[in-house]
Amino acid sequence: MAAPVIHPNWDKQPAGITDGFSLEMTAKDEASLRDAAPLIPAATPIAVTFLPGEDVAARVAATVAVRELGFEPMPHFSARRITSEDDFEGYLKAVVEQAGVERCFIVAGDPPEPVGPYFDTSALIATGAFERSGIKAIGIGGHPEGHPNMTVEQTWAVLEAKVAEIAARGMAPLIVTQFGFDPDAFLAWLKELRARGIDAPVRIGVPGPAGIKRLLSFAARCGVGASTSVLKKYGISVANLLGTAGPDKLVDAFARGLGPEHGRVRLHFYPFGGLTKTLEWLHAYNRKHGLAA
Repeated sequence: MAAPVIHPNWDKQPAGITDGFSLEMTAKDEASLRDAAPLIPAATPIAVTFLPGEDVAARVAATVAVRELGFEPMPHFSARRITSEDDFEGYLKAVVEQAGVERCFIVAGDPPEPVGPYFDTSALIATGAFERSGIKAIGIGGHPEGHPNMTVEQTWAVLEAKVAEIAARGMAPLIVTQFGFDPDAFLAWLKELRARGIDAPVRIGVPGPAGIKRLLSFAARCGVGASTSVLKKYGISVANLLGTAGPDKLVDAFARGLGPEHGRVRLHFYPFGGLTKTLEWLHAYNRKHGLAA
């Protein structure tokens, strides 16, 4: 039996560091996605987040829009925010039937206790619902700078177990990391990932250009390392928090530092400053470096 496919763009050698990137959006970003669509390559993977206070119908509509615009939808499932088995399987059925979803991303979610029957992502995997629905790939989180509620060794143990379980169920595991500002931390984490025998492809989380205060707010909320030395490496001075910052230095560092020892790697953009702004930055970066759009 052939191995499941993460996405067609993993089968080709990337032409540059930004080739084969993916994006993240919320249900509220549907109109912004339509506006930004001409800037996005066909079949680009686009994750649709699962945030509190959103209407399920809006999430489904955003996922359908991703497919209709010619991109590859990857809806999120937040385990602790799912209220019931019917809630989970109903949402999964809707996005599969209405948007042709074949790839999903799972997170535990922020609440310390679940509002329904699923405490973590392992509980979602264990239901068997994803493979029964024809899902080909499951994305799971990676934490190069550690996890606020687990030791480093626990994060590795959990990641290894989930990768193995997804593969055992006939689906392809994909690791998508939290965003960060420190390329050295990511490169070291990738080396250890491969040394531990985990060969799943990885998408490195990169913050799109945004206001510096906004970036730091998201970093604090997500537990991302943002020391003065790390921010300086990224291109942010704590003495001047006005204005915006882009990931030029971070992406440059990945372009220089990534090699065969890091395995299959692509970029995943978190557009904190908006989809259009992130995509305009990408096109400008590609022009500057002579890369294909």
